[in-house]
Amino acid sequence: MNKRIALVIMSMLWSAMTFAAGTEYRMRVDGLACPYCAYGIEKKLKAIDGVGKIDVNLNEGLVIVDVAEGTRLTEPQMKKLFQDSGFTYRSMTETPLDGDAGK
Repeated sequence: MNKRIALVIMSMLWSAMTFAAGTEYRMRVDGLACPYCAYGIEKKLKAIDGVGKIDVNLNEGLVIVDVAEGTRLTEPQMKKLFQDSGFTYRSMTETPLDGDAGK
């Protein structure tokens, strides 16, 4: 049992370290109106390798995605993802995450 707990803790720490030095993407999207909309978008984004934390702000039409180092989201990729989901992609900004933030 203790080995399992240690393994889970190590896995969580490794995951946190992996995403700590990645990139945060902020995407403006029109048409996000309900939690079901947010869930659909989250499901599609989670299918992309390297995607970590996802936050959807329905009131602001903002989707924030943290990705691991080496993972890149592109404008055409996101435009297609949102369009295929029935939403209008407006813009995207990217900000490197500070890998030393947790130290």
